[in-house]
Amino acid sequence: MLIFLTLLLKLLPLYAMVLLGYIAGRWLEVKKESIAPILIYIVAPVIVFSGVIATPINISIISLPILFFIVACGMCLLFYGISGLIWEGAEKNILAFTAGAGNTGYFGLPVVLALFGQDQLGTAVFVIFGIILYENSLGFFITARGQHTGREALAKVLRLPALYAFFLGLFVNLSHLSVSPVILDAMANFKGAYTVLGMMLVGLALSQITKLSFDRKFTAMAFTAKFLVYPLVFIGVVLLDNNFFHLYSALTHKVILLMSIVPLASNTVAYATRLNTHPEKAAVAVFLSTLFALVYIPLFITFIFPLL
Repeated sequence: MLIFLTLLLKLLPLYAMVLLGYIAGRWLEVKKESIAPILIYIVAPVIVFSGVIATPINISIISLPILFFIVACGMCLLFYGISGLIWEGAEKNILAFTAGAGNTGYFGLPVVLALFGQDQLGTAVFVIFGIILYENSLGFFITARGQHTGREALAKVLRLPALYAFFLGLFVNLSHLSVSPVILDAMANFKGAYTVLGMMLVGLALSQITKLSFDRKFTAMAFTAKFLVYPLVFIGVVLLDNNFFHLYSALTHKVILLMSIVPLASNTVAYATRLNTHPEKAAVAVFLSTLFALVYIPLFITFIFPLL
């Protein structure tokens, strides 16, 4: 119980930032469209670059984005098939997308920093990169129901500055180039900005929900994918690694598992809005998953981590 309460107290400040974002959106008329570009085009690339250059590059760290990309694609296809038995409309596309994704960036990264410290920033960044690749490849196609061409999907990926920051960081790291301490200190300031703005962005998105619609089937399926099947898959990965492959350290196992239990991706609402596919249902599911994670994550860490 003491461990649970300790973890809960570490998460509460992050949820306070979500609340502040909600207040800013609801009563100060701040729009997420004003914050999101700053995060996507300025803050996130700096975070990705700083995380990659500070992380020792080896086969285990390189395998992380590949691992998460494969699992995300598998989850997407699995739940696309299952949800097709329930819905005939585009709900199955949105459900499939969110089954493979997760709020690893705006939620997962701040939680990793809060629970495990700056040393695990690089590990989290490599995981996030795998999810970014999924969202902009198979996730993009499934959600858009084939309405977009391969060229459009590729163009979407190539517009992400974090992609270039990732490979630039790899080049600097592998080339053993030195980075000025002044630049490193400046980049360190961006970590706090990412945490604050990222969590507030979740609140801003929630504040723009104008219509609530609770779909029990959709929410239940999304929760099953994100909080049951996804972590079970990665528990299996950790057990296999412990017994056979020995690629990852115990701390990396914890980061992997934590990233597997983050709430539903905020992008779910954006995609549902773009397709005009019941975005209010998606928004409620994302909101409930974010609240649920406040208790679920400490419980998972308290009872599952010691078993592994």
